Amino acid sequence: MEPLTTFEIITRIFYQFTSVWIALILLFAVSMAFKRRLGLYGKLFDSPIGMIGFGLVMFWVFTGIFGAMDLIVTQDALDQVSGMKNKPPGTPVSGAEEGQYAWYLLGGDNLARDVFSRMVKGAWIVVQIAPLATVFAFMVGITLGLPAGYYGGRLDTILSFLSNLILAFPVILLFYLLVTPEIVATGVPNYMATVLFVFPIVFLAVLLNSRFYTQPRFRTPLLIGVLGVAIWLYLSLISNNGAIVQTDSYWIPGIPNILDLFDIPGGVLVVFVSVVFVNSPTVFRIVRGLTLDIKTRDYVAAAQTRGEGPWYIMLWEILPNARGPLIVDFCLRIGYTTILLGTLGFFGLGLPPESPDWGSTINEGRKLLSVYLHPALPPALALLTMVLGLNLLADGLREESLKD
Repeated sequence: MEPLTTFEIITRIFYQFTSVWIALILLFAVSMAFKRRLGLYGKLFDSPIGMIGFGLVMFWVFTGIFGAMDLIVTQDALDQVSGMKNKPPGTPVSGAEEGQYAWYLLGGDNLARDVFSRMVKGAWIVVQIAPLATVFAFMVGITLGLPAGYYGGRLDTILSFLSNLILAFPVILLFYLLVTPEIVATGVPNYMATVLFVFPIVFLAVLLNSRFYTQPRFRTPLLIGVLGVAIWLYLSLISNNGAIVQTDSYWIPGIPNILDLFDIPGGVLVVFVSVVFVNSPTVFRIVRGLTLDIKTRDYVAAAQTRGEGPWYIMLWEILPNARGPLIVDFCLRIGYTTILLGTLGFFGLGLPPESPDWGSTINEGRKLLSVYLHPALPPALALLTMVLGLNLLADGLREESLKD
């Protein structure tokens, strides 16, 4: 077989993303049709910048999802094919078997793996870790920031001091300390996970209790059901092979394997916990500052006059009115997290060396950058467009939230 021309490579790549194009068209069509009923999300489609950013972000979200379902990839991201080391884009696979894709669309890397498939699989890693880690960081920041700003006093002083103490460390140095094998072997990330992952449960409990406090017959079974599922998910999240922490000298039991819904690979859990730990203090400071401002508003005084409890006021009066800045920061923080994941992968920290995450792939490709551009360029462009899309999305949301 002859190598593919540039036009054929572009055409075939475009075809491989058919499922992504269809999903994007359907998403935009439905969103545009019902945008007046979708609140701030619907107003996003009145902003050209926001639409472009949203399109870029959702392109990589759908790429990650469909890539995990093997609807886009052309080869196994970890397979090494003889004779394909550092081959240029469009090189035919020698001795391709029946059913195997016959070309490396974006060439091969220094270990003869398909660059295109690794870029697609890397999107799934970003889609898994970055948004979820940001959600957990917001749960921690909101749960601590609201009472710190509302009550003030000694509680605010202690929490602010701890926040500033964490923020005083350089981010990269803090990441490096948390993901080094020596620290991981002590079980410190697992201990941190047991503490940090409790905050979503606390948030749900306080949120539902404050909302339905005057309806105990409805509140009690609702809390039992929701918190029961949340605690089960929490134990599944922090347990691995029946243990929360397991080292050579001791172990702490978690839940039986039969009840463990999923196991998170050790490297992914370490990176996840590190991202939550580093981002939480910044979210805390933002929420605290917004609370200090909003608690002086008239509608908060009116809620206090009605006899509403402090947590009801914080979660149902203050937090909804702080949603604009928080939504914008959420989008930007996913972008920061994506960059941090790329940085960790570039330095070979956290995720396994064979991981197709974009940072690791860029690091492997940059060693031969003066000779071969194709291994490092696709993941670098993917990382760039993902972060650019998140920044544009945040700009669009900021514009629309200011009009709201």
